Amino acid sequence: MSFFAESQLDLIADALVERGYCIVDHVLPAALISQLLNLFHQLQDGELKAAGIGRQTDFQVQETIRSDKIHWIEPGTEITSEFLQWMDSLRVGINRRLFMGLLDYESHFAHYSVGAFYKKHLDAFRGNRKQGQSNRVLSTVLYLNDAWQPNDGGELLLYAEGDHNKVIETLLPEFGRLVIFLSEKFPHEVLPAKRERKSIAGWFRVNEVAL
Repeated sequence: MSFFAESQLDLIADALVERGYCIVDHVLPAALISQLLNLFHQLQDGELKAAGIGRQTDFQVQETIRSDKIHWIEPGTEITSEFLQWMDSLRVGINRRLFMGLLDYESHFAHYSVGAFYKKHLDAFRGNRKQGQSNRVLSTVLYLNDAWQPNDGGELLLYAEGDHNKVIETLLPEFGRLVIFLSEKFPHEVLPAKRERKSIAGWFRVNEVAL
């Protein structure tokens, strides 16, 4: 099975160096994304949990900040295993080019019902890094929404690194679109949509070590 082409990995790495983020469409096979969407549709209500903010002992559900529901992805099926293999090939390709030391990847399905949102936030804070812990350094979002229209809403807003009030990208959650960005650098926000919105959010992590 072939994964990312070298030219695709070059494009992604160059964009991360130049801008700190990358937007690529249809880089994963359409058949795989359709299978992921079908798997998403098979999830029962009880398998989708209210998303929260913070991690471990700091975790809390605050629906005034985010109102999506999530289901963590495990390599338990042929479909999820193939998706995780694709993302691992991305990890290896980025490490080979940028020496980021990406160690592993975690991800979940994210379901936004009509009107659901996620207010402006960062995925990671450098000041919260702890030695010996695995920390998020590179975020990904893969969109699973078929035939999404501009008036459906649900845009991802990406804010500037140095000016957290300046929107630098407004992205529709279109089928097959993959967004990759540095977790500590770019605040982002999910606007409410007029239809259900489905995606896979993920994070490449590194282990902190003493220098």
